[in-house]
Amino acid sequence: MDFAFERDWNKLVKMMMERFGEQPDVTSMVFAVGLQEVSQGPSEYKKDDKVNLIHVGICTLLEPLGYYKTLGLDDDGWPHFERVGELPELDSDEQELLLKRQLVDYFAAWIEE
Repeated sequence: MDFAFERDWNKLVKMMMERFGEQPDVTSMVFAVGLQEVSQGPSEYKKDDKVNLIHVGICTLLEPLGYYKTLGLDDDGWPHFERVGELPELDSDEQELLLKRQLVDYFAAWIEE
């Protein structure tokens, strides 16, 4: 068991609970990454926009692992990505763990405070 990761993951969950008032799941945390990356501030998002924010979050989290590369921003300020690496075949538990580890890395500055 990776105790340092577990400690940091629990700190991140606590931080998100304090910030948003409820227990976050991995999808809502990925959504938060997307919001951070698009950085358009609070807004009412349509269903398609929410799906796109999750996509931005996933690409952002997987970019440091070499699976995606940022292409730049469109005219509305949304980042676009290109898949550059083959994603490994993972079962759902392995996918969740991969995303959790990347979430901990992404929010490391906030966890350390």
